[in-house]
Amino acid sequence: MEFRLDHHLPASPATVHWGHLDPAAEPVLRLRPGERAVIETLSGGPRNLPPEGHPCRVLDSHRAVMAAQQPHLGPHMLTGPVHVEGAEPGDRLIVEIEEIELAQDWGWSAIEPGFGIFPDLATRYESLVAPIDRATGSARLPWGPVAALAPFFGILAVAPPPEGGRVSSVPPGPFGGNVDNRFFRKGARIAFPVFCPGALFFAGDGHALQGDGEVCDTALETALNGRFRFALEKGTAPSAPEVEIGERIVTMGFHETLDEAARAATARMLDWICARTGLGRTDAWRHASLFADLRITQVVNGRKGVHCVLDRRSLIGAPA
Repeated sequence: MEFRLDHHLPASPATVHWGHLDPAAEPVLRLRPGERAVIETLSGGPRNLPPEGHPCRVLDSHRAVMAAQQPHLGPHMLTGPVHVEGAEPGDRLIVEIEEIELAQDWGWSAIEPGFGIFPDLATRYESLVAPIDRATGSARLPWGPVAALAPFFGILAVAPPPEGGRVSSVPPGPFGGNVDNRFFRKGARIAFPVFCPGALFFAGDGHALQGDGEVCDTALETALNGRFRFALEKGTAPSAPEVEIGERIVTMGFHETLDEAARAATARMLDWICARTGLGRTDAWRHASLFADLRITQVVNGRKGVHCVLDRRSLIGAPA
């Protein structure tokens, strides 16, 4: 696949932050609203690599980052930050995923004692490798099936509020981060609230395949390259990331409990409906109950996620 682009941000020791999001990080790319960039991302640490003699190839950039850095606060390799000219706190950064490319010929999935929805099920750390056929977009899993892949980015984020300093890449939040939402895929337009000048956008945690919930703590993780287009709306920051993809609207909630995450995702959907129609909040609540779907995003990142999905066409005929 060939990307047409305005900018190219390779993954390297100079552009990757391993395990954290830092609002004080120096930008590694600067661009203006309306421009786009191809961003390379990496995935996994030394214990996730194909074993010696395995036919799958580890990217040179991946080896270079592992040789130069150590993970700090979390396990994810994040490429960035990208500074968007004119972005200020309170603005809405809109990131459109125009293309996603599988960047390597393997993926990995791990289980570990103390993690996942069954923290006592794993007796030791185990990471397996699945060869990826990039030509067919499929992977043969070690237990037999050949799976059609559906790649997306587990982590897309702006820098978190500066008063909180550097944060782990593991728990998601209003800034995005480790959301692990399958709607972070090709065709999505994702709106983020801006907390720092320039927004400071990061990408990483490529997933080749994952179900809602990510119940064992990992997806089929892999390196992805994405082409992103950046837009900016002044003073319209959402309270948390929102996705538009086709006719669907997706709002998200994050909390240590699924109940509160579900409440937050639903409340944000009611906000969205009320802001764009003449419906009051109780009628918006009724509408969501009839037409919206609540889905468990993930249960494994400390701060759990729920997303609410609505087809905007269900609102045709609603008062303006």
